[in-house]
Amino acid sequence: MPSRPSPGSLRRLLRQERDDAWAVRLLRRIVLGTAGAYTLFLLASSSMASFITMSMLSALAVGVWLLRRRGQLLLALASTVVTTAMTGYLAAAGDIARGSAGGLLSGQAVFGYWALGGMALLGAWMLKQPRGRRGVTVVLADVLLIGASGVGMLAPLFGVPIGFLCVVGTLVARSRRIARVSGSERNVGRRGIFRFMTATARDVR
Repeated sequence: MPSRPSPGSLRRLLRQERDDAWAVRLLRRIVLGTAGAYTLFLLASSSMASFITMSMLSALAVGVWLLRRRGQLLLALASTVVTTAMTGYLAAAGDIARGSAGGLLSGQAVFGYWALGGMALLGAWMLKQPRGRRGVTVVLADVLLIGASGVGMLAPLFGVPIGFLCVVGTLVARSRRIARVSGSERNVGRRGIFRFMTATARDVR
């Protein structure tokens, strides 16, 4: 049977003895939790935009909390968000500078860069035997993608294709299977050269 709260437990909670860790942790969580929930409620109820913002931030906080032990996935998601924002801004800024855009996010290449960022994120987790950590693979691909979006500001026709090649090249370079195939090809080449030299030496003799 679960024990019911007793007056002794209430005194124990309110007195806050220094050596009573249970009471200290419980009271702190109750006070901070109530204050935080009330603050979020006030901010969310001020307007519809505030409600949407607080809902998104709450969902983001819950997602970060659930992924706190998946460091590589959290790193990859953060890098993808930053990359989509940077590439979208650069693409839109290039269109605005050329006078061919009607707003900040109306660049024609924005969707292409976002798709490539998602492709890098998905491709890193599709590699069966990656070379190194998966989150680092996504960061490398995203850095190259931001560089390709910078090229796209000057040459819009080449930005997205260069970004695609950079993402694919990064995923291929970080694949351990490709490294094994290239290593086996080098070994075969070395064996072939050795056999050729041995046969030539025999013919000379």
